[in-house]
Amino acid sequence: MKQNTKLFSIICTLFFVSCSSDFLDYNPTGVINGNQLNTPENADKLVTAAYASLGNDDWAYPFTSFWLLGSVRSDDAFKGGGSVPDQGQYNQMEQFSLMTVDQSRFNMLWIALYEGVGRANEALRRLDALTESEYPDKKLRQGESRFIRGHFYFLLKILFKYPVWFDEFEPKDELKDITNRDYTNDEIWDLIASDFQFSVENLPMTQDEVGRANKVSAWAYLAKVRLYQAYEQNEQNEVTSVNQSRLEQVVEFTTNVINSGQHSLSRDFAENFLTEFENGTESIFAIQYSVDDGTPNGRVSKGTSLNYNMASVYGCCDFHNPSQNLVNAFKTNDDGIPMIDTFNAVVIKDSIDFWNNNIDPRLDHTIGIVGHPFKYQPNFIMQSNWRRAPQVYGYYSTMKEIVSNEDPTFRKIGAFHASALNVDILRYDDVILMKAEALIELGRHQEALPLINEIRQRAAQSTDRLIYSDGSPISNYKINEYEDGVNCVWTQSFARKALRFERRLEFAMESPRFFDLVRWGIAAETLNSYFDVEKDRFNFLSEANFTKGRDEYFPIPQAQINLVEGIYKQNNGW
Repeated sequence: MKQNTKLFSIICTLFFVSCSSDFLDYNPTGVINGNQLNTPENADKLVTAAYASLGNDDWAYPFTSFWLLGSVRSDDAFKGGGSVPDQGQYNQMEQFSLMTVDQSRFNMLWIALYEGVGRANEALRRLDALTESEYPDKKLRQGESRFIRGHFYFLLKILFKYPVWFDEFEPKDELKDITNRDYTNDEIWDLIASDFQFSVENLPMTQDEVGRANKVSAWAYLAKVRLYQAYEQNEQNEVTSVNQSRLEQVVEFTTNVINSGQHSLSRDFAENFLTEFENGTESIFAIQYSVDDGTPNGRVSKGTSLNYNMASVYGCCDFHNPSQNLVNAFKTNDDGIPMIDTFNAVVIKDSIDFWNNNIDPRLDHTIGIVGHPFKYQPNFIMQSNWRRAPQVYGYYSTMKEIVSNEDPTFRKIGAFHASALNVDILRYDDVILMKAEALIELGRHQEALPLINEIRQRAAQSTDRLIYSDGSPISNYKINEYEDGVNCVWTQSFARKALRFERRLEFAMESPRFFDLVRWGIAAETLNSYFDVEKDRFNFLSEANFTKGRDEYFPIPQAQINLVEGIYKQNNGW
């Protein structure tokens, strides 16, 4: 069980930021301010407060797991809940065609993310005022603060494309005059990358306290930024080219992570989603949560509080339901490799279907299925009445981001539920697949083959927990590696499809899916093809349509445009 010795349980300091409707006004509350904060002790506390902001979301504006923003907006999942109008703005995001620029959730998300930027900038201001002789850890803490700031700007970038960028040197009384078009799309990526590059140059390989950023996590995040940047977009959000020099950087930085020797794949895929294994060998950087830390409910993950199903041990609220399309994607052919082009032709949903077809084991790590044990509990079998609105959203439940009711960090908070299960921001499996993706796009697809197979090897051996109480397997598992000339022809074109499919299976229901589709420039064609089929299976999707050139990004919140009297430029199509 997590105790209050962890870094991020130290969140009740006098330096906390009050919630404000204006993200540009960042003023720590308390009894002291100004130059009185420019001490090593106070600067250090402000860095800790910046770390705390990483987990300061809520189910109304989740930005930790991104389940709503990247999973529900993709072909992986439905909104779920009690009905289509339940949390209606989520439904609008899921269907795309119903979104408007004045939706309050866009504004809440924008404010929350900029509060994170603000905390990092405030810590940096105080650190800048100190000399290294006064505070020997100055560069170290600056590296951590810029890592945190880079993280929040990365989220703003992939959500809104043209966020407002400012650093700690910008006078506060001039923030209202900064537009969101002071920098080009590519320049914003460079600014974000510069934060992580500074972190690489100033952080140690390891840190004494769990949860602090280090050089390895900075390399991994820098690789992620450069990978997104490599897919160059025009103003209509079309991918016009893939920058080869950026891809080379991705290979360099991911290789640095791999060669550091600090990380490896967990033996069992399940270990990424169980509290007893968190901060393990696969976790590169994670949002840290805690319980029994002296606070009423602990520092628990509230962003996924709606996602527990209706089993009696939970009872609310059954959001984030896996799609039938995603379930079908876990089928494999007789050679044990994915049915990339034909997976959705045949539906698997009845108990016998999971024995009459070959199944990738990651299915039962990811999706709760009626008749299957739930969350690695052989005697806890999922029932059809665990679903809140099966007539609308089907019979599947999410699993990765929730914990067993027997988990010592599980908490009921009013009608909702939470736990201290960490949220991984960077994992080693992602680093492996980022490197493989860059190699494929560089025409070095043969070098990518063993990397993708490493992921598949681990998936194949992750079956020990996927059993009934008598020890028998849950499904008919069959998964093999890709073998060039045996079960596939490993051309660049096929390798690209294999990599993209592998990312979907590995990170299903974890949120990267939508942003992967946008990065690759295939969001419109993928999601509209998905809607064309799924709207016949699920009537609530009847109005769903993705508008190319618009829906790749959220609109700049209208409330923020009004706040600065129209100096922000709206995103294309809105």
